[in-house]
Amino acid sequence: MSVRVEKVDLPGIGTRHDVITKTGRRIGIVSHRTGERQLALFDEDDPDASSDVIELTDDEATALADVLGASLVMGQLAGIRDQAAGLFTEQLLISAGSPYAGGVLGDTKARTRTSTSIVAIVRGPDVIPSPTPSTPLEAGDTIIAVGTRPGLDALARLLTNG
Repeated sequence: MSVRVEKVDLPGIGTRHDVITKTGRRIGIVSHRTGERQLALFDEDDPDASSDVIELTDDEATALADVLGASLVMGQLAGIRDQAAGLFTEQLLISAGSPYAGGVLGDTKARTRTSTSIVAIVRGPDVIPSPTPSTPLEAGDTIIAVGTRPGLDALARLLTNG
């Protein structure tokens, strides 16, 4: 899963992070220095012209982030990915049918078996950074992992099939 995200500094305003969709559409989040946030949809023919802007309150921004499965950890990991060629981050869901749902992270032996690192677990609105082998895994958890493409693919298979 590869997603292109561009960061644009807006002098005197703040920053804009643009997600470029597979079809080439541009969706931006403008973070003002004042703490205000806006969701911007850009014109298909002119990527510098927004076709619509939606002001977001703190609660709305939090709800949107929850719905999209975003976390601060992912933003930090994106910076690491940019610096390390061949290193990727991925969000993997622990389904109710996973053999590890209801167990602990150490049961997966993920690092040894896949050469990936699980750096966080997102459970509802909570983020568990740097989980230990004794951290419980629950159906619905989102695993945030770092590794090579083959390693992350192996981790996805492991979490699904055991």
